[in-house]
Amino acid sequence: MAAEQHASVLPEAIYETLRSSIIAQDVAPGSTVTESAVATRFGVARQTAKAAIERLVADGLLRREKHKAARVPELSAAEIADLYESRTVVESAAVARLDGIPAAALAAHRALIEAGADFAHHDIAFHRALVAGQSSSRLARMHALIMGEVELCIGQVQAAHLLSAEDVVEQHQGILDAILAGDSARAARLTAEHIAVSRDRLLAYVDSRIPPKGIPW
Repeated sequence: MAAEQHASVLPEAIYETLRSSIIAQDVAPGSTVTESAVATRFGVARQTAKAAIERLVADGLLRREKHKAARVPELSAAEIADLYESRTVVESAAVARLDGIPAAALAAHRALIEAGADFAHHDIAFHRALVAGQSSSRLARMHALIMGEVELCIGQVQAAHLLSAEDVVEQHQGILDAILAGDSARAARLTAEHIAVSRDRLLAYVDSRIPPKGIPW
């Protein structure tokens, strides 16, 4: 029984470690993530490594072409602009539907306040919680479809120091205050503005960046 429990937990741990490394840009955009390299790093069977990689592919944090190794996406400016436009539509609509502040969003906001420079994880959790806290399961499903690529973008914003944790906290606080006041239109507008700030800074960075160096896989 213990062996079965270990086998079920291990792919989750590998998945979470790889996910964090990709978001933090430790595994740079364009890098390949192979089953053999992951298996060697974690000391597991290739099938276990494959299970973790396929989850990341399904999430959008990795892409895999037929008969090729999985690769961290290098999002173009056009892809980023389209992604953020979709994100704005979904998140603004979701925030406008909230009857109150979801407990998970408040917990993520408090964690972000204490996080310092390493804020991406809590920023992601905050936005996921806001969308999950409203009543439409369809909006939540649409959000889930794009969140892997959104997480890649948030990771780039943090890694390139395009926004500080203090900036993000201030913008999130404005959204929370509007929700608490029952002003759905203001909450939706502030959400859209918050997303636009991240988008504009990321697009400017993409236009001028030097490819980052990541850990080879």
